[in-house]
Amino acid sequence: MMQGNKQKVRLASYNNDWYQSGAGVVKRTLWYVVNALLFINPLNPASALKVQLLRLFGAKVGVGVVIKPAVNIKYPWLLEVGNHVWIGEEVWIDNLTTVRLQDNVTLSQGAMLLTGSHNYKSASFDLMVGKIMVEEGAWVGAKAIVCPNVNCGSHSVLAAGSVATTDLAPYTIYQGNPAQPKRRRDIG
Repeated sequence: MMQGNKQKVRLASYNNDWYQSGAGVVKRTLWYVVNALLFINPLNPASALKVQLLRLFGAKVGVGVVIKPAVNIKYPWLLEVGNHVWIGEEVWIDNLTTVRLQDNVTLSQGAMLLTGSHNYKSASFDLMVGKIMVEEGAWVGAKAIVCPNVNCGSHSVLAAGSVATTDLAPYTIYQGNPAQPKRRRDIG
């Protein structure tokens, strides 16, 4: 582990029985099959079908939503998507808790929204979850990562390959790991 802390991880003691996904085993299993066949599968380019399936499984999805091939969504019943949202190829929405994408949000290819992590300071490597909000007009670049408990402010940009571990201010470009503000956006 860390130098000042000689505690060792004991994965045999891991227990996430406290966690509830909001759906029973039948619904989760059915979603797993639908997700594998129609979302993760790159041979299905039909956004309209994906939107209808997300709604069928409890997602709140607006109009004009584009979902590209090979998108992976953990639990649609914990997903809220506004109007005219673009979700690019190979996006991974690992939503163990609520993820909200407001209107006109773009998630570029390979972006990851991660609502879960683990407590590395705990011997039992405890599960930790935190909501994600991507506000109106924000853009999460290709291969960028948004971590738990992060709010991407309105029209913020998380540059390609960057990692957001704290909130992103509106109309600001962020880059790096951890993501740092670069400059104010010039939006008329």
